[in-house]
Amino acid sequence: MPALHLSRRIPRAAAATGILVALGAALFAGAPAIADEADAPAGTVQWGVRTADGDLGSERENYDYLLEAGDSLDDAIVVTNHGDEPLELAVYAADGFTGESGALDLLAEGETSTAVGAWITADATSVHLEPAASVEVPFHVAIPEDAMPGDYAGGIVTTLASEQDGGVSVDRRLGIRVQVRVGGELAPALVVEDVHLEYATPLDPFATAPATVTYTVRNTGNARLTAAQTVAVAGPFGMLRADAADLEPIPALLPGESWTASADVAGVFPSGLLTAEVELVPSVPAEGTTSGSGDLPAVHAEATLWAVPWMLVAALLVLVGAVVALVLGRRRAKRREAARIEAAVAEALETVDA
Repeated sequence: MPALHLSRRIPRAAAATGILVALGAALFAGAPAIADEADAPAGTVQWGVRTADGDLGSERENYDYLLEAGDSLDDAIVVTNHGDEPLELAVYAADGFTGESGALDLLAEGETSTAVGAWITADATSVHLEPAASVEVPFHVAIPEDAMPGDYAGGIVTTLASEQDGGVSVDRRLGIRVQVRVGGELAPALVVEDVHLEYATPLDPFATAPATVTYTVRNTGNARLTAAQTVAVAGPFGMLRADAADLEPIPALLPGESWTASADVAGVFPSGLLTAEVELVPSVPAEGTTSGSGDLPAVHAEATLWAVPWMLVAALLVLVGAVVALVLGRRRAKRREAARIEAAVAEALETVDA
């Protein structure tokens, strides 16, 4: 089933209805999260999509296929008009990508797809629906002979173009995710790149301050991956370590995708050479065709930054200067006293000789 992030969950019986709002792009996730008719603004167009029941399953939340290169299959999507007006909807398939929110998004109609969106051909490019009518749109999935092993994601989409105030054209989209794993050797791999540490040394020499660690996570393998993350900042030899709290996992990234992450680390003491440590434990998400991996070996990366507590250094220099001045002053006083005594002895000896 599709998932649009609207107001609240409703029972399964009503989950085929999607109340569409004016969105430039619809986001797709694993579980349905939609609104009921009471939440829909007046005049909002309403329609729903669901997977067709058949040999491939019933009441599926999305389309999950495990196929070899060169394989093909047939499936279908069911579209229902829940509104009071007739609808003319375009139907198309599109490649997926991880959007800025971390959820799966799809290329807009007219953008070029090279994987799932290019492998799916719908029997109809548009459907006309009278109020309360439903139609089943078959589609064909054909994996190219030269498709590389690994995970791919996309969707089958229904869309309605409408004019909004100000003459801005807005596409209202509702679709269902399509996950494909092409058989062959699975080689999951993540790397962490461009680790950067930012830190402002506090004026108080005994105070701590927050640090910010940014880095890029890149999926260099052929499996869809997420990762648990740990970020810490420590002084020399790991002393005075401070850990970032409440870090969310890295969103599931498709092969070839990257994600820029940022973590705030509180309570960092300016102990000289600071080291930011990033550790990721990647895993294949336990959903759909991508289930069955457990945690993979951890990935590490570091960055360093000098954070000298200059006020403390200045205080120490003043203290050292005072100690040196005191020692030198005592030495000069001793030399003067020794010279005075030596002169007194010499004078006494001259008096005796006289």
